[in-house]
Amino acid sequence: MRVLAVPIAWSVRPRVDVARFAADALVDAHAPTIRAPSDTPCVRVGVVFPQTESGTDVGAVRDYLRAVEQLGYVHVVAYDHVLGADRSSRPDWKGPYDARSSFHEPFVFFGFVAAVTQLEVAPAVIVLPQRQTALVAKQAAEVDILARGRSRLGVGLGWNTVEFAALGMSFTNKNRRIEEQIALMRRLWTEPIVDFAGRWHRVDRAGLNPLPVQRPIPVWMGGSAEDALRRIARIADGWFAQYVPNENGRATFERFRGYLRDAGRDPSAFPIEGRVSIARIEGGPDEWAKMAHAFRDELRCTHLEINTMGMGHASLADHVKTLARFAVEAKDLFD
Repeated sequence: MRVLAVPIAWSVRPRVDVARFAADALVDAHAPTIRAPSDTPCVRVGVVFPQTESGTDVGAVRDYLRAVEQLGYVHVVAYDHVLGADRSSRPDWKGPYDARSSFHEPFVFFGFVAAVTQLEVAPAVIVLPQRQTALVAKQAAEVDILARGRSRLGVGLGWNTVEFAALGMSFTNKNRRIEEQIALMRRLWTEPIVDFAGRWHRVDRAGLNPLPVQRPIPVWMGGSAEDALRRIARIADGWFAQYVPNENGRATFERFRGYLRDAGRDPSAFPIEGRVSIARIEGGPDEWAKMAHAFRDELRCTHLEINTMGMGHASLADHVKTLARFAVEAKDLFD
């Protein structure tokens, strides 16, 4: 068998055998690219780790991550679910995931990512109100250290009442509680000793050690309801958006940027990540690229995440092949 190894950018890492990761596509992805005009906005392109289809082969996960990095993607996103509900005992269950859905724990997973690549890591999103605030702050700080400051912490409200109950957290006050959680985490990341007395939290002259590289770690938020959009505009450092570049998406982005202005913030300086879910796009790689360009040009996203789940892939190698095809077709986005 012929083996193609693509050397990665820094000398201390071992080379990766990418023969099973569509060698021709990998080579094409590094061919000379078409330079975008100088007035074209820059966009950072990452991937959604296909957690529900990834399996537990550590070597395959490592090879996936290194191949993604070699293709030019700069960050990896992971979803968060601690427990899945038994759908068979809940005939009215409408959640997109259940006990059969596989999820690697994001903080532990990102420690592994940091050890084998230089990818930026970003959970999208940690369900913050179902977790202990100080513990999340500690875990995020550790990930930021291991990733040498290449991290963002994405947080959101969550929807799974079964999960909240199992973790001993209230579902009903999550909308109000998340703001206090974020305020406390920011203090824990920037002050060696914190004295905090809030409605739901008390930290009595204590602190994290070591502190993260970034002080504070950027807190991005997910959400789509109007109240959530207003909250994101007020307190978040970035938005994980769940809209596509159609009439509704364009209108929502304009409303959101209005909320930013209402909060005294500059919409042109606020980062937004769009999700390109390839399985939902009719057509081949050229249509995937058109959709990605629409996120950049019409919605003015600063970041993109490419989601390859739901395409019927049998292995992580198949996911890499799809990402390689996208990288070739949308090569100007990787400048």
